Amino acid sequence: MMWWSIGSSLAGSTGDDFTSDGSNGMAGNGALFLSTSTSNKSAYAKASWFFGWTFAGAGCTIVSGAIAERATFTAYAIYSVVLTGFVYPPVVHMMWGAGRFSAWRSLSSRPHNDDADDASAGRLIGGCGVIDFAGSGTVHMTGGIAAIVATKFMGARKGFPDNLPEGQPVYQALGIFILWMGWYGFNCCSTLYIDGYAQSAAHVAVTTTLGAAAGCLSTSLIGYIRFHYIDPGYVYNGVLAGLVGITSPCAVVSPAGAVIVGALAGPVYVAASNAVKKAGIDDAVDAFAVHGACGMWGVVAASLFATPYYYTVSYYSERKDDCAGVFYGGKASGSLVAAFACIGVILAWVGSTMTLLFGTLSAMGQLRVTADVESQGLDDSKHGGNWGAYKLEQAVAEGKYQMDNSSSGKVVNVAAAGSGESQQ
Repeated sequence: MMWWSIGSSLAGSTGDDFTSDGSNGMAGNGALFLSTSTSNKSAYAKASWFFGWTFAGAGCTIVSGAIAERATFTAYAIYSVVLTGFVYPPVVHMMWGAGRFSAWRSLSSRPHNDDADDASAGRLIGGCGVIDFAGSGTVHMTGGIAAIVATKFMGARKGFPDNLPEGQPVYQALGIFILWMGWYGFNCCSTLYIDGYAQSAAHVAVTTTLGAAAGCLSTSLIGYIRFHYIDPGYVYNGVLAGLVGITSPCAVVSPAGAVIVGALAGPVYVAASNAVKKAGIDDAVDAFAVHGACGMWGVVAASLFATPYYYTVSYYSERKDDCAGVFYGGKASGSLVAAFACIGVILAWVGSTMTLLFGTLSAMGQLRVTADVESQGLDDSKHGGNWGAYKLEQAVAEGKYQMDNSSSGKVVNVAAAGSGESQQ
């Protein structure tokens, strides 16, 4: 709802899809509440809005795993509203819209007032802007920074760092494979068109696959060297590290470049994860290490490994000599400078706004649930519980239910056994 009412307007867009005057303007220029201006009636406008909504949701949910079972529902609801409505959209405008970090922006573009005397009109940071094709910086850095701020104010789980319950590798693996498949929707569909862009979408699918696989292999090797066995956590988060790292450069690097980017994302993740733990911060799912740190690496990697050919396919041919990757003849003063500058800006913007938000919620006592609620579990205490296996076992042990010895496979309510009430 926030993306519909405010967020998409603050973000702006490329072209004239969400503004009545085609200026890529900010709030109020025909975009609030997805207004019915002429340009907004097109199918592309609606598709673009929906695609933006999925990215906003993805950035928001990065935090959920890091603070699960500790945060109040109120805190998460407020955070979701603030991030999707006010914090994330300006990053989108800066990186993908009309902002001066946006490599999508044409050098010939001018503000809509068409002030011919404005010598800086249309000028990009570093003359190139930032290559962030599918959102290593825009989406993942934003979510990762929000996560580390949230976990800092939230405090550690009981037993952190040495006496925490073991995770379930089967569920972790399932989650990773679901995310991996979903990544093709994000990365490949960031072409925004298939007609005329099928070659680019296919190339992105290849680089996304190779980046994920390389990240998995590098973290597996690191885990084996460190622990003398293949650590499942390193394997799963290695896949995600490679995916996050390749998300920015997926359209502009060669397959070999994708392997390098993904492989180097592995040690970036491991180093960041260790640093967070040493700082005493309990990031339950390594949200910052995976999304924040590897998101930064993805932005930098694009400025290093973008080839002139693939840069031309995805961006502007007139810039390829200056704005391709530094390792392929591009100027370090161009996209590389822009990459580091954007990292600094996103860190400052998201870090400061999230510090204000979570700091306020913490001071008001509205951030973390009580110790009793946390021990009991939020599913049971806040949402009415459910009849999972653990619940049935507990009820049987307490004598409230008993197993029916017949072939029915039912669990019978002892108190209501005479009436035939049962739980399957």
